Amino acid sequence: MNIQEYLGRNNVSFDVLQHRETYEAQRMAQAVHVSGHQVAKTVLIRVGEPSEFVVVVLPASRHIDFDEAQKVFGDRKIELANEKEISQKCPDCDVGALPPFGSQYNMKTVVDKSLTQDEEIVFEGCVHSESIRMKYEDFARIENPEVVSVSQ
Repeated sequence: MNIQEYLGRNNVSFDVLQHRETYEAQRMAQAVHVSGHQVAKTVLIRVGEPSEFVVVVLPASRHIDFDEAQKVFGDRKIELANEKEISQKCPDCDVGALPPFGSQYNMKTVVDKSLTQDEEIVFEGCVHSESIRMKYEDFARIENPEVVSVSQ
């Protein structure tokens, strides 16, 4: 997926932020000089058996609350996807550099409610040295994620 082309096709205004390679959302927040709460960390989870893969987007300053996530997904088992699964589902991305657009990979996207309060979000592109800043409102418009409470 070429995020910049995708956003352009959807008439979204955005900024590209080049930075040193980072492998954690909080480190990326430091590299681009924004609060960890504004950074949209993307996590891939496995839900139930047979496994359904779901993209979860939450602030970098928070963690998935697996008990709450299990309630959201109907008491089905929730696990983090492993690196091999991430590579298979998102082959055009560096391992661990997942954009928050599950729809572009035929997966459901859920967003933690706490992230919806920010005017702008910043998220990793498909590589560890590039981030995108855009309005949350535009993200919600083109991705249409389910908004849930799954973090602590």
